[in-house]
Amino acid sequence: MVFDRVLLPKEGEKIDFTPEGQLQVPSCPIIPFIEGDGIGVDITPVMRRVVDAAVEKAYLGQRKIAWMEVYAGEKAAKKYGDTHFLPEETLQVLQAYPVAIKGPLMTPVSGGMRSLNVALRQKLDLYVCLRPIRYFPGTPSPVKHPEKVDMVIFRENSEDIYAGIEFPARTEAAQKIIQFLEKELGVSQIRFPESSAIGIKPISQAGTERLVRKAIEYAIEQEKDSVTLVHKGNIMKFTEGGFKSWGYALARTEFGAVPLEGEGEWHYFLHPKTGKRIIIKDVIADAFLQQILLRPEEYSVIATMNLNGDYISDALAAQVGGIGIAPGANLGDKVAIFEATHGTAPRHAGKNSANPSSLLLSAEMLLRHIGWHEAAELVVQGILHAIGTGKVTGDFARLMPEVKALSTAEFGESIIAGFSDE
Repeated sequence: MVFDRVLLPKEGEKIDFTPEGQLQVPSCPIIPFIEGDGIGVDITPVMRRVVDAAVEKAYLGQRKIAWMEVYAGEKAAKKYGDTHFLPEETLQVLQAYPVAIKGPLMTPVSGGMRSLNVALRQKLDLYVCLRPIRYFPGTPSPVKHPEKVDMVIFRENSEDIYAGIEFPARTEAAQKIIQFLEKELGVSQIRFPESSAIGIKPISQAGTERLVRKAIEYAIEQEKDSVTLVHKGNIMKFTEGGFKSWGYALARTEFGAVPLEGEGEWHYFLHPKTGKRIIIKDVIADAFLQQILLRPEEYSVIATMNLNGDYISDALAAQVGGIGIAPGANLGDKVAIFEATHGTAPRHAGKNSANPSSLLLSAEMLLRHIGWHEAAELVVQGILHAIGTGKVTGDFARLMPEVKALSTAEFGESIIAGFSDE
């Protein structure tokens, strides 16, 4: 396969799929990466260095990653032209090479797409935003017991208000929709129709089912004890309420869930191998934001819609030290893109001071995704060792007494030094 501006590595093979849809990973897979804007220039090289070292140590040279750079954001505009922040070639590469990783991307200020991250998710139908949230001992936290937080969020990526269907106030389009709602459907709740902007919030049964299915399958695979549907169905009866109802219905029809006596709408089913109960429950979104502070240990796998998931994932990340240490992935039925979950922090770009932990832990997720668990464990061991011994970047060091801040590159080396021989 030949591309225009993307250079194929001299070695390495493409990851493929079996007839059953399982990944076929060669010993030297080609992994596309997007460096990212802002601090991407600092954290992405460190991520690659740590991952390469972990793979080398885990497999003694029998496996390695062939990195292939593809372009999005400011670097893409320089290569493809001023307005090409997400080139078609990049999308083609990411479809052809289905496991990739990316640094943070800027949002173009003028015209075009509103968010490169949202555009990637929509164009490649990456409908799951997967956000595992856990605590690394020693990380500064604003709560007393951050170790009680251990959740995995399945956030729906393709629907809700993030679908981008909205119209500015006082435009012809907005007025047409308002008039249709008032005259054809009898809507009278728009308080100031002359000056209202209008947005449409699509939530579908099909979109709900594929997300909740992934969440329940994950709970089974990882032997988790519950899946919680987080919604605002008490107010938005047919969109967020539909999400809740469709989620329960899928649990019944595909996983054999039955009502849990004495617990209202809650359901449960037995794990097909262990026989243990997996509970399917739901919580109103605002109550859930309280619960994750008061009783986080009661929640495990979370399935929710786009906007709720945005709030929840960042709120949970704050409890364990901030989004600087929170990894993420965007998953479709075949394509998987792992990503730093924070912004570009342009003021810190090129200063070799940013915390690369979010991208490193996203790379750890990537390694598990391709079945290289031994290398993934080394990355986790290294981060635990670095933070536990006070070898951290400035964002953590300023909150830790008598700890001297390391540079981004030094932090990466301290992680590698912490790889265990066990």
